[in-house]
Amino acid sequence: MLKIYDMNVVDVNEVYLRLKARNITGEEVSNIVRKILMDVKNDGDKALRTYTLKFDKVDYFDVPVRVSQEEIESAENKVSLHMKKVIDLSAENIRRFHEKQLRNSWFTTDENGTMLGQLITPIEQVGVYVPGGTAGSVPLISTVLMNVIPAKIAGVKRIVMVTPPGASGVISNEMLYAAKIAGTDEIYRVGGAQAIAALAYGTQSIQPVDKIFGPGNIYVATAKRLVFGVCGIDQFAGPSEILVFADKTANPAYVAADLLSQAEHDPMAAAVLVTDSYPLVEQVNRLIEKQLESLDKKELCIKALSDYGCAVISRNLSEGMDVVNRIAPEHLEICTENPIEWLPRIKNAGAIFLGDYSPEPVGDYFAGPNHVLPTSGTAKFSSPLCVDDFTKKSSIISYSKRALLENGKDIMDFAMTEKLPAHAKAVGIRLEVK
Repeated sequence: MLKIYDMNVVDVNEVYLRLKARNITGEEVSNIVRKILMDVKNDGDKALRTYTLKFDKVDYFDVPVRVSQEEIESAENKVSLHMKKVIDLSAENIRRFHEKQLRNSWFTTDENGTMLGQLITPIEQVGVYVPGGTAGSVPLISTVLMNVIPAKIAGVKRIVMVTPPGASGVISNEMLYAAKIAGTDEIYRVGGAQAIAALAYGTQSIQPVDKIFGPGNIYVATAKRLVFGVCGIDQFAGPSEILVFADKTANPAYVAADLLSQAEHDPMAAAVLVTDSYPLVEQVNRLIEKQLESLDKKELCIKALSDYGCAVISRNLSEGMDVVNRIAPEHLEICTENPIEWLPRIKNAGAIFLGDYSPEPVGDYFAGPNHVLPTSGTAKFSSPLCVDDFTKKSSIISYSKRALLENGKDIMDFAMTEKLPAHAKAVGIRLEVK
């Protein structure tokens, strides 16, 4: 089931090329998205109605684009007490983890009267895109919590959520309950590239935001790329991925299940096993085939594993960790005899899961760290979503007359070296230098 790359006989570059092939955005997709963006920018609500009717079969003449407070309250009453408890516990774990990330503004002063500092302020308005599942069927409730809670902790004043409507415009009760307890201010039933356009440019019904967050399909991801600059975005997200780093002591049933947990996300999801144990790969492949039989998304998993699943057999675990760092996976599971000993060797990974009892879904739903993670190798230079992403920083500079007298000549020399005499003059006029 997993394509095997034995580093004794195969160039491991084949693995990287296989994974990189997932990230090609066709010009056809870009052209489709550009048209949607321009239509919404120019026609506002009219374009939103046209595209929502076309793609989601929902007409805003029958159901309003904005979810009312009454609908939210009604949804809360329909969620089971058990599921409310689960969502509440997850939200509390996420909140507790992210509160530790909150940073304060700071200032320093020198004897000559110089004051320097950094002012940290929240972004005023953000949009959160919450996708449905495959074919728009199952909304990702956890995405609401993972995006809205850190925004609320950061102090964002206006948090807008957009999500594709289900049949007859319905949004799941659990989704609306999660949005309420997380602190969402406005909810709109709109999805796809048209939702990103509405958040970026605004329409008659939806006021624009300053930054857009949340995952989505290739059309949503492309739309976010294209509106970057009009507003901010969280990251350029690609298809999901998991890499399991394992030795001969790993439980093959656990490894097989964890690889399948990501394969069911998307036909372009990547599930990778890196190990120095050929017997483990054989066992995992057999168990994947066995476990597939009981999965509802069997065909989707087979497609993902066939196209992008693979097992890399390294000559030793140290060499295997070099492969891990080069791939820079979104999710990295360490399934070895002593997982924690590998932490100093890990350079690039979005989220790291240590040991047999830390499967990736623990991070997706409940542990507390954010599940919005860098994908497609971007963990080499970026990090999981955090409170910082919902803030901005301003430098504070206050020089006294004494400080400028002490440093002014050096500043002017710097300016003249760069051939910018007006810069030098702005300092010199204060020093009465002719």
